[in-house]
Amino acid sequence: MDLPVMPPVKPMLAKSAATIPPGLLYEAKWDGFRAIVFRDGDEIELGSRSGKPLTRYFPEVVEALRAQVPRRCVLDGEIVIAREGRLDFDALLERIHPAESRVRHLAEVTPASFVAFDVLALGDEALMPEPQHARRTALVAALREAAAPVFTAPATDDTELAREWFERFEGAGLDGIVAKPPQLPYRPGERVMTKVKHERTADCVVAGVRHHKSGPVVGSLLLGLYDDAGRLQHVGVCASFPMRRRQELMTELEPLLMASVAGHPWQAWTSEEAQASGRLPGGPSRWTGGKDLSWLPLRPERVLEVAYDHMQGDRFRHTAQFRRWRPDRAPASCTYAQLAEPVRYDLGEVLGHGGR
Repeated sequence: MDLPVMPPVKPMLAKSAATIPPGLLYEAKWDGFRAIVFRDGDEIELGSRSGKPLTRYFPEVVEALRAQVPRRCVLDGEIVIAREGRLDFDALLERIHPAESRVRHLAEVTPASFVAFDVLALGDEALMPEPQHARRTALVAALREAAAPVFTAPATDDTELAREWFERFEGAGLDGIVAKPPQLPYRPGERVMTKVKHERTADCVVAGVRHHKSGPVVGSLLLGLYDDAGRLQHVGVCASFPMRRRQELMTELEPLLMASVAGHPWQAWTSEEAQASGRLPGGPSRWTGGKDLSWLPLRPERVLEVAYDHMQGDRFRHTAQFRRWRPDRAPASCTYAQLAEPVRYDLGEVLGHGGR
């Protein structure tokens, strides 16, 4: 492979904001695997955000790119899988599998797509020094003949339309808006764009704690919600605290620590069957490797209000944010019924918004 921009390249990143800033270029924030595509003739490599290749896990995407994108190019975008008109991140996670036969089977039953939103090189020309608006123009021109499953992400410079997209596109599984300065060159690994994500709150039962890597202070709190059958289901973790607060939380939670998991709603998670099913909170996976994921059971008696962006199935898609303790709430009242469900919106409609 011999391109003007060579792998690995760290993708350009975004910092969070509470509102959509005016006067920028706007795109939907896709919920998939960030991927930088390097193509030189028949050679194609899909680079992940961490720099590790994704190529072997998405053979159908490689085949589509070989048929649809310029013979020499470097593209930035997102690998996504859609089911029933909305994005499905769990289906993406299933692809990270060591068995090629399994990957090939999933490529047939749940094929992935590639949504391009930037171009870093075309032919012999490196475009990273060019401003964002010029790269966008080049991207649209380069992919003007592309068809499913290769897409150009919708984009606009209309702030009001971006606000409309923010509200409507969530129903298709997208989780916000990314805003880019029109004059911005491509700056790998830097948080120079802006992302605005949906935020909601939920009252959850704190049912476990995991120690921080530095020692016996809170690393993360394990959160639960009761389902319709009255079972406490693990829905995610709350983990971002200053070190002093981690120590304070451990002191606050110490009276709730149980000597063992016996009698705990999640006691079955110590079994091999539970490990295999993935219901263990933060259980081992090909993503976590050898990371210590042991946890301490707490009597499920305290309620915590957390902020979250959206759900993936029956769990929080990302780490929840601590808001406040809720001593006024009974744990049994913390059910899935409190969670807001966005109005459904078909993903095909999102991709039909060509924008600029």
